[in-house]
Amino acid sequence: MGRISCLIRGSLAFVCLGISTLFWVLPIIILSPIKLLPIPMIRTMISSLLDNCATTWISINGIIERIFHPVDIHLHGNAELTPKEWYMVIANHQSWVDILILQRVLNRKIPFLKFFLKKELIFVPFLGLAWWALDFPFMRRYSTTQLRKNPKLRGKDIEITRNACAKFKSTPVSIMNFVEGTRFKTEKHQQQKSQFTHLLKPKAGGLAFALSAMGDHIHKLVNVSIYYPHKIPTYWEYISGQVKDVHVHIEVTDIPAEMRGDYIKDRAFKIAFQEQLNHIWQEKDQILNQLAQKNTENHKVR
Repeated sequence: MGRISCLIRGSLAFVCLGISTLFWVLPIIILSPIKLLPIPMIRTMISSLLDNCATTWISINGIIERIFHPVDIHLHGNAELTPKEWYMVIANHQSWVDILILQRVLNRKIPFLKFFLKKELIFVPFLGLAWWALDFPFMRRYSTTQLRKNPKLRGKDIEITRNACAKFKSTPVSIMNFVEGTRFKTEKHQQQKSQFTHLLKPKAGGLAFALSAMGDHIHKLVNVSIYYPHKIPTYWEYISGQVKDVHVHIEVTDIPAEMRGDYIKDRAFKIAFQEQLNHIWQEKDQILNQLAQKNTENHKVR
């Protein structure tokens, strides 16, 4: 695809996505103050309405994608999903495009995705307020140095997670967790000396806290593996039509009882949880290896 064609496609897609965002974010922001009323029934109704607005927003973005930068998403695995279930969704993280892919393949098939976000993102113009209105959990992680200087901060992140997840117990929800904690980069992979070929080491704490906070309300794990056949794309490369194929493997399993417990105080549980998550990550790495091998074989045939 020529540079001029990419520029035109990308520019048109960017403008349309911007208009769509403003169109749907504004009513979300306008309606959000009603959620501050101390009436549970009204708050639940407004939350449901806001989620429906966000779901339609994602659907419109999908239409824009199909018009200006269509991409073939090849689905693999078992994907028996329903919008009436509570889900914990985990995925490997390589690019901001991952979020667009996840939204496209899961929108309307499961409840609207709620992402754990860094606290600083609440200050992003328009979107920060929209994320707050949609009950996205804003997290603040404390470094080891901060905890040493102020021991009272220990456990605050767990409390924030518990309070955020408490909002999700009344209606079905999908909680999204990028377990690696950051996007995959070759230098990060090397610094970590990761034992995985395509993945960074998983961080167990956030997932363990979320599962503990949700208790028995959430009992399904949606494990998503995203593979880009050519290279990890940037947002611009995606919306300008330079991404032709994406492979997405989805596996749905029950969350075992062994993954629920006190991650802070129970050392035996902490070790067992980390081992179980590492096992999941080993299987995910194998899946990505298989997708990479198939892609190589297909290119050889051509």
